[in-house]
Amino acid sequence: MANSTQIKALIKAYLSDNNVDRFRTLSLQIAAHEAQKGHLSLANEIKKIVDDSKNVTNKVIPFTPDLSDLVLLTTPKGKKCELVISKDLKDKIDRILKEYYNKNKLSKYGLHNRRKLLLVGAPGTGKTMTASVIASELNLPLYTIQMDRLVNKYMGETSQKLRQIFDIIQKQKGIFLFDEFDAIGTERASENDVGEMRRVLNSFLQFIENDSSESLILAATNNISLLDQALFRRFDDILDYQKPTKEQIKLLLENRLSNFRGKFDINSIITTAYGLSHSEITQACMDAIKEVILDDKKKVTKTILKRLLEDRKKAYRN
Repeated sequence: MANSTQIKALIKAYLSDNNVDRFRTLSLQIAAHEAQKGHLSLANEIKKIVDDSKNVTNKVIPFTPDLSDLVLLTTPKGKKCELVISKDLKDKIDRILKEYYNKNKLSKYGLHNRRKLLLVGAPGTGKTMTASVIASELNLPLYTIQMDRLVNKYMGETSQKLRQIFDIIQKQKGIFLFDEFDAIGTERASENDVGEMRRVLNSFLQFIENDSSESLILAATNNISLLDQALFRRFDDILDYQKPTKEQIKLLLENRLSNFRGKFDINSIITTAYGLSHSEITQACMDAIKEVILDDKKKVTKTILKRLLEDRKKAYRN
């Protein structure tokens, strides 16, 4: 059986640290230990339990009908390895995950893990993907709040809807992404602002300030310059997304084309893709793969990929 050190570490990971990843790692170490001793049946059973636990979905509280058209519940499938972003962003995401795993340890010293995050960057640069990855890594449901719909459809009721959403955030542990956040987060002193939107922004500031849930709250915006300065101190961290560098473009193309890539130098296509967002490059690769499949070809050629990338660039010139 497992030695005393392993058993104590396992119990501590579960009861004291509440560290799911460490609990799983220790369980697999015990399985390996048992396998070495010839207890293959027990080792396989432990590994199966660990694998099955990764597929367990947290109990989800259903939204009331009056919120169901504002909040989208999705099953996150993103993986950290799929994020093609800067090292600085990767480090910030790793820090967010590490602090969450060790939130109980931090609380012993009166500290809190990062929970309120502002994601800033041009469309298609990885903000939504990051929310999916964080939700997937933490095995939590991902809720996307459609802020533009909230403002356009429920003008006059927006603050009330926000209160209902934050009530759910308190009750249901998950990742809550406020998409198109600049729909309400614009500067309160703006000449084009209206009284209703100032009240909505003030309500959001109050709700996020008072939130003490275990959920992670993410707000995504395409333009940080539009946001009210009072928002920044309400967030624990700001993640700044840029269009991919040439090195990142190369990695994106290699990842997305994978086994469908023909025999051409990937470096020769990077200049064509430069200036496009991550999602635009990804979509061009997917379009190229679909084209060769439908034409009964085996590989994506440089000519096909370059044409599809240039088509996406033309949209900006028209």
